[in-house]
Formats: sequence, C-alpha cells, structure tokens
Amino acid sequence: MVMPPLPPVLADWREAPRVRALNDRPLGADSRYVLCWLQQALRARDNPVIDAAVRLGNALRLPVLVYHGVREDYPYASDRLHRFILGASLDLGAGCEARGIAFVRHVDRQEQRERGLVHRLGTDAAAIVAEDQPTFVARWQADRVARRAAVPIYVVNAACLVPPSVIGDNVRGRSGFLRQHEPERATWSKAGDEAPDVSRYDGPLPFDPDQLESAGIDALVASLAIDHTLPPSDMHPPGRAAAMTRLARLMKEVLPGYASARNDATRPEGASGLSPYLHFGVLGPREVMAAVADARAGGTHKAKFADELLGWREWFHYQARGLARPEQYGRVAEWARRTLAEHADDARPDAEPLAAMLRGETRDETWNACQRQFLVHGWMHNNLRMYWGKRIIAMTPDPETAWATACYLNDRLSLDGRDPATYGNMAAMFGGSPGDRDRPVYGRVATRGDGSTRNREQGATWLAAALQPPAVSVPDPLPGDAYLAGAWPAKT
Repeated sequence: MVMPPLPPVLADWREAPRVRALNDRPLGADSRYVLCWLQQALRARDNPVIDAAVRLGNALRLPVLVYHGVREDYPYASDRLHRFILGASLDLGAGCEARGIAFVRHVDRQEQRERGLVHRLGTDAAAIVAEDQPTFVARWQADRVARRAAVPIYVVNAACLVPPSVIGDNVRGRSGFLRQHEPERATWSKAGDEAPDVSRYDGPLPFDPDQLESAGIDALVASLAIDHTLPPSDMHPPGRAAAMTRLARLMKEVLPGYASARNDATRPEGASGLSPYLHFGVLGPREVMAAVADARAGGTHKAKFADELLGWREWFHYQARGLARPEQYGRVAEWARRTLAEHADDARPDAEPLAAMLRGETRDETWNACQRQFLVHGWMHNNLRMYWGKRIIAMTPDPETAWATACYLNDRLSLDGRDPATYGNMAAMFGGSPGDRDRPVYGRVATRGDGSTRNREQGATWLAAALQPPAVSVPDPLPGDAYLAGAWPAKT
C-alpha cells in the first residue's frame, strides 16, 4: 500500500519519520485552525503531535487548536481510568495555554452529549493532526475519522524515543530490532518544542468546552455512567506533578540498585512505577531517559533500565505497529497456540470462576496477592505478571478463554493496560521459548513457579500485605472486544 504524501513542511521536519498520512484529502481551504486531536499523548511539552500541528499551522499561517475529549462509554470506563485521564487533561490544558496554544476539552455525559465532535471541529480545520497509537480505541477512532474526514489527517508517534518507521519493516526478532534501534537512540534523544508564531485561536467553536478544576473532578466523575466499583489508585495519583515525583524517585532511589532489585517484587525500590504515566503520555521517553542520564547511578543500572524502557517497551510498540489486532489471541506464537490447542481438553483441576479471579479469591495465595495489586494499585510488578499470566492458562477452560481473561483483567484494572507493552508481555506469557517437555494443559509452553517471590527474604511479608481490594462488579459473560470490530458506538 502506497502511503499518501506529507505536506513539504512536515516531510522536511527533523521528526518526519514519526508522521504518516491516513488519507489523501487536500488541505482545507478558508480554514480557521489546524486541529490537534489528542487521545492518549496527554502532555503539553515534548509532544511530537502538538509540535507537528504547530509546524503545519505556522506554515499555513493558522493557529493550532488542541482538543481532548473523554467519552463516557469507552470499554472499561471507570472511576480509576476517568480520574487519571481527567487529571492528566487538566495539566495538558494548562500546559498548552502556557505555550500560547488554544486548548478545548469535552467530557461526554448524559446532559452534555456532543456527537461527531471531531468531525465538527474538523470542518473549520485545514488538517487534523492526531497521535499514532497501535492499540485500543485510539487506533480505531483515528482510522474511522480518516475515512470520513474532508481534510487530511496526519498521525504522529509520541510514545517512542525512536520512531518505529526508522527501524523499517519485517524485523522478526528482538535482537535484530536492537541492532537497528540502539544506534538511533542518541539521534532521537534531542527534544525541542515548536514555537507557534501565529496568535492563539480565539474564534468560534461548535460546542461549549468544559472548564475543569481539580477540586471538581471527583464530583464530575461520580456523576458519570461508568464503572463506580473500581476506585482511583492512591499509588498512582493523576497529573504531571505526580509523574515528576516518580521521576525524581527513579533517579534517587530506584536507579542506584535497579539491575539487582528490578526482579524482586518484594522490594518497592525495584520498580519505577512510571508505566501508567508513560501509557497516558503524561511523560515521554525522551524526558525519562534524560533524567536517567543525569542520575547518580552506575552504568549497569542505567543500561538495564534503558533495556526495559527502550529495548522491550519499544520492541512491543514496533510489533503492534505491524499487527492489525495487537490484542488478539492470534498474535501468540503459532507453535504455542498449536501445543495449547492439543491440550485444550485436558482436565483443569486448578480452574476458577471469573468472580474468584477478578476479586483475587482463588485457591492460589500467590496469584491472589498479584491480582490484588491490580485491584488496589491499578498496577502490577512486571515480575509478578509472568506468574499471574501463566497461571491463568490453568485457571480457565481453554487457551482462548485464558487469553480473553488475561486481557480483560489487565485492561479493566490496570492503568497501563490496553497498551502495546502489556499485550506484548501477555503474548510472551502464552508463548516465549518452548519448554523442555510436554505438560498437561500447557503442552510445550513453559510454566512458572512462585518461588522467585515467595522465597525472597521479604516474601512472607509481601504475601501477608493487607491490601483490601474493592468489591468490583463481575461481568456476565466475559466481555469481548466488539469495539475494535466496529460495534463500538461512533461519536468521534
């Protein structure tokens, strides 16, 4: 498929490899602005999506209008996700205004519906600039808007340090990916915001934007038709200030011992806790890596962190870019799906009902402790996720249900769910390297014990931690992913 060309001002940009056109429409005539539509890259600085819009706007002598909307009916909408998103949106708006860029917001609710708002804003736009997200509804919505819009829509990668397009196509393994990715990192580490040289947009709008105040967000969230059984995470407060606090903690407490502590889920200093802020774009990888470079920590620790943030996270983003459905079971390695299918009818004495799994009340004490991190904190230590995910294969009736259950628990509960990295990790849990022998239920898929956590010096303390999970509602039946099949209501 031949990609539509970029306008010269974007094609000649130093960040051009981040940008691609989703349609071949001509630039709008008699336009009022360039529309920058953000869904998940929720930061005002070092945001290539905003910078591309500003660059295009400067060339066209048009201001930029940044729009962020939050729907009430996105899959798994809850107090936890809404509160985190709106907290980020509050800081995004303030940051845009500080840059001299107009920002508007809409929070979808019963008394204030705005159907087709992106299209309506697009009627006065020369072009729409959005983010290039390979998973969840951001991808689906951008593609749908591009098919219907009368103006061009350009999507920009803001999630990766090195744009995936720089790596090229058809890199099959992580080692090959790293051989191309590592030499590019220094080139793409330089950040610099594009400065608008057109006056801030202050013209008419097709709706009344929502003006949020921090003190009013909780009441607004409580009024929405979303899942109120899943509360916000105290461990991961929303907003830019919370993200910066965790970035400072990374530099002072985490990095100095990262290589040795990272795999120990019983040590709180072993993990950065940045993944929710990276997932929602409150922080970008350039900013994080600049902090790592300035930290007083040994080279081994810095290299290990870089391997996790860039070597693994961006590998999973690269993989998702080449998959039509990154969240589908079909992405699991073919050999793994085959061996799991051969054992699909095996007896499953460890099977558990969904309610027990969701609420962390199974017969597996270690698995329950893992699940309660999701329930209470909206996050799970990466080393625990491997045990958690592999045990789900034995707890569910068949491998397809196991995959759907893992995706459901991760996507509903975790602040960093619905992400290329979490789907990539789950694919590794269900595949990875073949085991040395054929086992019931798993076939050649390797299993994982809990000894690496339970037998740690602080293992007993970790297991006994008094996390009081919320009484979340239990779905019946297990939700599917109809939103990506086109059944999700289109109100963009």
